Amino acid sequence: MLRRAGKGEVADGFYQIRSDCTNKVPETKFKIKVGKTLSVRKWHAAFTPEGRLDIASVLNRIQKGGVHPTIRGEVWEFLLGCFDPGSTFDEREQIRQKRRIQYAIWKEECKDMDSHVGSGKIITAPIITEDGKPIMDPLVLLEATSDQHTKQGSSSSSGNENEVTRSVNCVVDKQTIEWKLLLHQIGLDVLRTDRSMVFYEKKENLSKLWDILAVYAWIDKEIGYCQGMSDLCSPMIVLLNDEADAFWCFERLMRRLRGNFRCTQQSVGVENQLQHLASIIQVLDPKLHDHLENLGGGDYLFAFRMFMVLFRRELSFGDSLYLWEMMWALEYDPDMFSTYEHIGAATGVTPGYKPKVKSMRQFGKYERENMKNGASENDGPVPISVFLVASVLKENSAKLLQEARGIDDVIRILNDVNGNLDAKKACAIALKLHRKYLKKIQGKKP
Repeated sequence: MLRRAGKGEVADGFYQIRSDCTNKVPETKFKIKVGKTLSVRKWHAAFTPEGRLDIASVLNRIQKGGVHPTIRGEVWEFLLGCFDPGSTFDEREQIRQKRRIQYAIWKEECKDMDSHVGSGKIITAPIITEDGKPIMDPLVLLEATSDQHTKQGSSSSSGNENEVTRSVNCVVDKQTIEWKLLLHQIGLDVLRTDRSMVFYEKKENLSKLWDILAVYAWIDKEIGYCQGMSDLCSPMIVLLNDEADAFWCFERLMRRLRGNFRCTQQSVGVENQLQHLASIIQVLDPKLHDHLENLGGGDYLFAFRMFMVLFRRELSFGDSLYLWEMMWALEYDPDMFSTYEHIGAATGVTPGYKPKVKSMRQFGKYERENMKNGASENDGPVPISVFLVASVLKENSAKLLQEARGIDDVIRILNDVNGNLDAKKACAIALKLHRKYLKKIQGKKP
């Protein structure tokens, strides 16, 4: 049962923590507040009889107090651009069924290449060499089946042997080899993801997470899989029961973040955001910026993790979801769905495509500020996540200036933020910094 708190209802009961981990995870600060949190009633009332959503009223609620946990999954599908708020119930159902079929096709392709996909098992050791030769290792598999499968006894053991045999035929196709080389790394990361949660005590939930990441790695061959993506995908599995629906939410999130994972020998994917962060701190807190530069931290690489997993380490599971939905509501662009529909999975926008002009009310508060100040031109707006990281640095500015005598000290001070970050406060400070930064930048223009 949920406990009543003086200023709201705590939401810990929706994301249960294992009893042996309760002292090891940050305490959830998010509370369900009447009149502020988007409630089930307000959510349903925002739809017309045909199913068209008044997105402006929804964004306003989310920006004030987040989303009630019982409707988070369906709300996120709109925030991430899976559906157009102007669509009807019937239109969305058609899109949903079409996407489920597409996911099933992709998953079957992956299963044909490696039969562990969809089998309820997770690969945790390499199954192939870089030149495509199979590695016949009996310890390759981690059993991740439901109780029903477990009860099949010895018959399943012989089935496992057949699966191993079929999965490790010599491979010559380069893309297939590269994909297979990722599978065990996905498995290792899956086993480390949100393991304090009761949800992941069910082995089928672990295998669902592994399957989605394996399929994504195949369809987005440029990015494939990188560490941190399991942290981004996990909430989708928790919030959406259907595996295909969870996949498409994750795929839409990756549209925003895939650039973070595009790394070369010369640069890291988040380099642009780190450069934006440096510019923001230089403008808003030049003393801190100079101090960090003198310590050898002018590249701001110490903030790398915050960008890669969107504060998953700094917050409890529930608070990280709260932060994400506030970010997405603030950044919301009503043309997102139509733009994505003119983009193939992990490809560019269709040449000549122009989205329809929407009312300013339908844009998130942060996005409206960018449009008003022309900050969405050229390379696009700076993501609000950059200003969130800047808010963390600003809040710890005095401590960094007084105590940091090297990069190790900077990392230590920022690690102390873990579990102590207030998502609501961080968003409020980020918006203030954003307005202040735009004002100063505008003042410098000739």
